[in-house]
Amino acid sequence: MQFISHQVSSLPAGPVRALPMLAAGGSPGLSGLQIGVVTLIAVLSVIGVALFGRTVGYLVRVFRLGQPDPTRGGQPGARLHSVLEESLGHARLGRWPLVGVMHWLVFVGFGGLFFTLLTAYGQVFDPTFALPLVGHFAPYEWFTELLGWSTLIAILVLIGIRQKNHPRSAAAQGRRSRFFGSSFWQAYYVEGTILVVGLCILTLRGLEYALAAAEGGQPGAVHFPLTSWLGGLFEGTGTASLKTAIVLVAALKIIVSMAWFITIAVQPTMGVAWHRFLAFVNIWFKRHPGRTEARGLPTSLGPLQPIRVKGEVLDFESVDELDEDAALGVGKVEDFTWKGLLDFSTCTECGRCQSQCPAWNTDKPLSPKLLVLNLRDHSHGKAPWLMAAEIDRTGLPADVLEEAQRSLVAPVDPDNPLTGGVIDPDVLWSCTTCGACVEQCPVDIEHVDHIVDMRRYQVLIESAFPSELGGLFKNLEKNANPWGMSPRTRMDWAKGLDFEIPQVGADVEDLTGVDYLFWIGCAGALEDRAKKTTRAVAELLHMAGVSFAVLGEGESCTGDPARRAGNEFLFQMLAQANVEMLNEARATNIVVTCAHCFNTLANEYPQLGGRYQVVHHTQLLNRLVREGRLTPVAPPSGSNGAGASVTYHDPCYLGRHNGVYTPPRELIGSLPGVQLAEMPRHGNRSFCCGAGGARMWMEEKLGTRINADRTAEAVATGAGTIAVGCPFCRVMLTDGLTTMQAGGQAPESVQVADVAQLLLEAVKRADSATEPATTA
Repeated sequence: MQFISHQVSSLPAGPVRALPMLAAGGSPGLSGLQIGVVTLIAVLSVIGVALFGRTVGYLVRVFRLGQPDPTRGGQPGARLHSVLEESLGHARLGRWPLVGVMHWLVFVGFGGLFFTLLTAYGQVFDPTFALPLVGHFAPYEWFTELLGWSTLIAILVLIGIRQKNHPRSAAAQGRRSRFFGSSFWQAYYVEGTILVVGLCILTLRGLEYALAAAEGGQPGAVHFPLTSWLGGLFEGTGTASLKTAIVLVAALKIIVSMAWFITIAVQPTMGVAWHRFLAFVNIWFKRHPGRTEARGLPTSLGPLQPIRVKGEVLDFESVDELDEDAALGVGKVEDFTWKGLLDFSTCTECGRCQSQCPAWNTDKPLSPKLLVLNLRDHSHGKAPWLMAAEIDRTGLPADVLEEAQRSLVAPVDPDNPLTGGVIDPDVLWSCTTCGACVEQCPVDIEHVDHIVDMRRYQVLIESAFPSELGGLFKNLEKNANPWGMSPRTRMDWAKGLDFEIPQVGADVEDLTGVDYLFWIGCAGALEDRAKKTTRAVAELLHMAGVSFAVLGEGESCTGDPARRAGNEFLFQMLAQANVEMLNEARATNIVVTCAHCFNTLANEYPQLGGRYQVVHHTQLLNRLVREGRLTPVAPPSGSNGAGASVTYHDPCYLGRHNGVYTPPRELIGSLPGVQLAEMPRHGNRSFCCGAGGARMWMEEKLGTRINADRTAEAVATGAGTIAVGCPFCRVMLTDGLTTMQAGGQAPESVQVADVAQLLLEAVKRADSATEPATTA
């Protein structure tokens, strides 16, 4: 790296030479060996600490190249809680018990054993040295030995896990390995350093025991509880030899430690090492600090952030007044916020995001990990150019100039990834914004925000997006729904019901005195399969005595697909019109059947002045069942009777983005004679259906179909019904089931149905005349 060149030669020579001289002069009894050792470790220590400090300063300058982000301040108590919970508490890594425990032991050992490094510095001068006050304090010695052994064992286990999951391993299945694409030499170096340091600590304790015994002392098990047996191996060794061994092992410990500092200082992109320091900062500045009951471990999921220009939210009414070079979204690496640049350098390359990504798991080019690593390398490669004065840039090294000229998003040559753009368009548009990467990341990297920001620039500035999205945008602009259907058909779903559906503006003046506004959504009003869910919810609310009204033709698309596709202008147009109408209608409580509408109304409309209490229909229906206002009396007619099993697919925008996992399951559990058969990937590790991020409207040309993968998993449970809680999930899984049944890979009796339909059938008698659930 250019920033680090000549750093060693530029360090002040005085302190480096003075330290060993002071050591020798201050301790005339030092042996020649000790003088040499002290000289070596003094030089390495000064170089290591100086280079490390210089690189910290460099990293700060790199992060400051990013755009301002005023949303990262405040709530110090909640932020401290997040840091403690996710670092000391290992809240995310704890989901993998073995890895979580082993990593926690290494994490604690890294900090807790720092005092053994100080002891080692003293031992190269005096082999009998111990820290003042605590050095011979039995609890401290117990703590040190316990931590030393646990760190050694833990790193050996983690080394074994890495090898087991190495892409070359048959069990890891190559590309399916979460370590695919990670830098192995860096991981091996860090693991080797921890291993050697751990061995040095325990060896020193054994030598200390042997030296105490050789000098006539009675060290005993109280002071050497876990290493006295190791000290016994040195029985019979002379005192002089033991002291020499202590000096050499202590020196080795210091040399290995300082070599680690020097190595990571000259490798600022070494995330597997730097995350030990940057993770605390990155977690502190996460978007939603603290813990909330509804969201579990808060992440940057839920609302997307509006476009900001120089830290200020863009006012679309004054967009013509912007400077010509103002970026709408992210078109260059310096357009990311400083938090984005911090994200990239914090990545540990653990591959948790990659292992959960639906695009990567269906052989598409998007890996959240590799995307972040490419952005990290590019940001550091371009940093010298960005930091240099304009008149000095032409004198920079050729590789810096080449990196500075690379487009952020452009086709990449697979035979030479260093040419072309940093991010291939196929990578950018493969994302379903399901949030699995963000939810699983142990250091709170915000992959989805970065992807959408790059999409915004491609759509709004470059007009470079998949051709299918052109039709979506046109339909949303013209008819305010993705299908381009006439708004006059929005109430067709209610035809044939034996009760009236009141409409705001026609049957009721506003929503004052009405329990809920029933937000139908585009799919619920216009898509035939989703209409059945809408009718079922309306019937159930009517049966439970819940008053509700709808907007009818006045309802428009919430703008979710436009925003996830990067068309922020179109989202703002649709959302502002909806917020104005909702506020005029005095909406307070809203119930929705679409997970995407739920997320947008609840989390993103407050950005535009629309603040409502939004519930998903599974939440409201579950509450009505618990209150006894709805009573399931028989197995759903479509579930093949008592003892039938139902598997439930978690919608990404209901589950991961909003933490709603329990109500749909409780609702299914309330159905008589029905058992819930969970898929292997469920809850916060649920697999996407493939419709999110506007992927519903794009052709899936790369790899295998995401919905086919998910449907096969659902069918493999043996359940007779695949229950869903979102109309887009229903479309994707129904299509996947149709394909499987046509190929004889799934029984014809398997069906896809919304949870509301199953409840409606269960509330009515099994022999009553009900509309059957949709079958593929």
